[in-house]
Amino acid sequence: MIFLQNIAPAALPDSVPSVKEELGMLKSMPVDELLNAVVSGLVKLAINLAIAILVFYVGRFIINRLHRLLTSIFIRRHIDQSLGTFLLSLVSMLLYFILIVTVIGILGIETSSFIAIFASAGVAIGMALSGTLQNFAGGVLILLLKPYRVGDYIETQGYAGTVKEIQIFHTIINTFDNKSLILPNGSLSTGNISNWNREDYRRVDWPVSISYGDSVDTARNAILEILRSDSRIVKQYVEDARMERAAKEEEKAVEEGSDPAAADKKPGWLGRIFTKKKRPEVIWANASIDPKIIAKLPKVDRSPSIVVTELADSSVNLKARAWVHRDDYWSVFYQINERIYTELPASGVSFPFPQMDVHLDRP
Repeated sequence: MIFLQNIAPAALPDSVPSVKEELGMLKSMPVDELLNAVVSGLVKLAINLAIAILVFYVGRFIINRLHRLLTSIFIRRHIDQSLGTFLLSLVSMLLYFILIVTVIGILGIETSSFIAIFASAGVAIGMALSGTLQNFAGGVLILLLKPYRVGDYIETQGYAGTVKEIQIFHTIINTFDNKSLILPNGSLSTGNISNWNREDYRRVDWPVSISYGDSVDTARNAILEILRSDSRIVKQYVEDARMERAAKEEEKAVEEGSDPAAADKKPGWLGRIFTKKKRPEVIWANASIDPKIIAKLPKVDRSPSIVVTELADSSVNLKARAWVHRDDYWSVFYQINERIYTELPASGVSFPFPQMDVHLDRP
């Protein structure tokens, strides 16, 4: 007991006393010695408690600083944001576990027995939480196979949204109306996923219906004129459009005063010591396919096209097709829709209404 720990070692027997023997020793002790033992035990307990609280807060401060340091390192090393958030959450859990074990050891509890109990409980909890372990394994598979990254717009299991975080057990996505959806990693790693941001250029389709008797060539030329007048639409090859877009972004960066080439230059060790750096934003590289691989692929003609898809009951259905960058997909889709509606009738093409011809046979 804690009171007997403050008695001289000579007064204690060689073997560990039982509870009855300890109670008998306490009864045989004088009152002043018993009070001294109680007071010294309480003082020692208070000191250990104060040290444990101090160690906990200092440890938590160190963990937070280490979390920020790792975040800065991941950003400078261009670590993928999905992997970065996963590793940060995992490291934080391990460090807090070590901190809690240390605090318990300072309080006088045997950490070896505590770890053994924790391991036994971990086995039982692991069997009970098999689904949670499946989500953990799913998170590891997602980080290794990378079916999606932070910032991608995905559709899965009847949900759609932008990936905000990939945690240890679940993935958080935000919908267009800014609702947060928490989906388990286990089902995501084995289910079907539609990734809208996997490719940098996508095809946009516009269904257009014209009346019977109108010229298909006239409608085709008018729609092609609308599509070719938009600078965001690929004229022929995606590779050329990609190079033009990169050149415009570099020119814009130079005009704004940030030289991309100068950003890659690292200062010397003396400059790093005496130069105070601002804490970078939490932005990870989210590159698509390697440009070297793209350069080896054959070019495919992606020019805008108009095809006849169906001869319907009341209309001739056309489909306009064009390729745009993924960032311009919806803006181009809605604006071209409006332009087709407002400009196509000027070429002499009309939009049909549902109609039915009724023939009456008179006797």
